Amino acid sequence: MNRASLLLILALSVTGRAAEKSGVVVDKEKRTVTIDAKVAPRKINDPKYMNIIYPIEVIACWAYPKGQKAHETVVTIEVKPGEVHKALETLGLKPGKPVVGEVKEGAQGPAVNVSIEVPTSTGTRRVPIEKVLIDPRSGKSMPKVKWIFTGSVMKKPDPQKDETVYGADLTGTLIAIFPVTDQTVMQTSLTMKEEKYLKLETDTKILPKEGTPVKLVLEVAK
Repeated sequence: MNRASLLLILALSVTGRAAEKSGVVVDKEKRTVTIDAKVAPRKINDPKYMNIIYPIEVIACWAYPKGQKAHETVVTIEVKPGEVHKALETLGLKPGKPVVGEVKEGAQGPAVNVSIEVPTSTGTRRVPIEKVLIDPRSGKSMPKVKWIFTGSVMKKPDPQKDETVYGADLTGTLIAIFPVTDQTVMQTSLTMKEEKYLKLETDTKILPKEGTPVKLVLEVAK
């Protein structure tokens, strides 16, 4: 084996270990970004949340107490949302524009399919993220929606200073179902009008128990 080949193998090995350590893996051939995650608890033991189980409003965010939306998420992550933003850009995507609240125009940006890999007795299986969410009143799965790479707004950590940072790296929110925040990497095509009627809960028949390691998979839509 010549020196150039050896250096290439070593470089690829280091890159692979770095990606594994960061919790974000990019596959340019499959055009996917895979993120380490865990099934989130649906109840936060904190008086602030009054022992209430809140409807799901986001797919992934940091765990409690760091995550702003930790009481209403499907999974928790440890990676900075900004790192996922960068990973999506390596697949050739350009972020669009997030929205928040009642607005005339919805979120803008390229479409990305969102799924989750859950463990099974024989390995793993990949499930569209809509399938792990149900309306508890009807028992029906969440309707299929468009997932959009919006990117996050920039925010000032200190209002007294001019410095701005990637807003999602302050809140820890990676994917929002409704436009309840613009400090996120991805949103859906849903609006706050749907939020009033679509109250979602995790489907425990598909999603494993709280704390189980899973993989969140983002795939460039064809």
